[in-house]
Amino acid sequence: MAETTGRLADHTTLRLGGPARTWVRATTDEELVAAVSEADAAGEPVLVLGGGSNLVVADEGFAGTVVEVATTGVTADVDATDDPTCGGAVVTVAAGEGWDDLVARAVASGWVGVEALSGIPGSVGATPIQNVGAYGQEVSQTLASVRVWDRKLRGVRTFAAADCGFGYRTSRFKVDRYDAYGGRHLVLSVTFQLRQGDLGAPVAYAELARTLGIEPGGRAPLADVRAAVLGLRSGKGMVLDPADHDTWSAGSFFTNPIVPATDVPDGAPTWPVAGEDGLVKTSAAWLIEHAGFGKGYGLDRGAGRVALSSKHTLAVTNRGGAATEDLLALAREVRDGVAASYGITLVNEPVLVGCEL
Repeated sequence: MAETTGRLADHTTLRLGGPARTWVRATTDEELVAAVSEADAAGEPVLVLGGGSNLVVADEGFAGTVVEVATTGVTADVDATDDPTCGGAVVTVAAGEGWDDLVARAVASGWVGVEALSGIPGSVGATPIQNVGAYGQEVSQTLASVRVWDRKLRGVRTFAAADCGFGYRTSRFKVDRYDAYGGRHLVLSVTFQLRQGDLGAPVAYAELARTLGIEPGGRAPLADVRAAVLGLRSGKGMVLDPADHDTWSAGSFFTNPIVPATDVPDGAPTWPVAGEDGLVKTSAAWLIEHAGFGKGYGLDRGAGRVALSSKHTLAVTNRGGAATEDLLALAREVRDGVAASYGITLVNEPVLVGCEL
């Protein structure tokens, strides 16, 4: 366990955020638990940092301890000699492993069920917190269990998938708070139950199906699905590229709102919400664009500061010279403009640290 110093801007995909008072890099579960426990015992605020892809941090930084999750390790109950067309694979992954590294390994190994989640930045430990999803797949569909350190009970616990409280971009790990800065449950590792085979899971997302040249519900080779998703995400500025300011973002800044069907504007797309009679999910991107905030909104003003991505209206981007408050001001403008146009208040997906929307 190493104590270092650093700006959060150097560890977030938005490249924004000031310094932490204390910075600890934990490379084992024991170091991770010790760092968080020692800070908790001292009454010190803790910010647990994974890949930094879902954070908006104030320019003043964080007046507490940042615990950087740098744990590694992937174990599976299958190996390269096993028949890839039979059975399934139980794969346990340390919280600090990179998510897309795991997806790439799954595709190469013939592990089915996460291929449509290619190109998503961040760490494995963060994925159950947000129930990360894209292109018709969600982490909850293949997750078997989550092993955590419970900061209140001060012990290790394992939650089966059914006990994780998964919903659209949420889980018990997001809802159960320890304090204003962090969750009660410190994720140590995640276990997935993945099928084995050469073909990906049935493709539920129409755009992805069209790209693959198949009908929705059809299947395609794992590698083809990954390549198609990476291509689609790249075209929307959602694959990290240091040379492309459209990727200097926290991904989708707003979640798709879930509202009564009667509140959806004419022409806006909708999707059913399981177990929620009368409610539907609609497109935040559609609402933003039709409220007057098109791709690249803001590029013609405040040069070198902030703008909506020129590739995707859901991404609020740092053009290289931004401050956090610049970014939040644009996000507020978009949120308030959608509310004024349609009476729907968008909710931010990234975690705000030391700042407010």
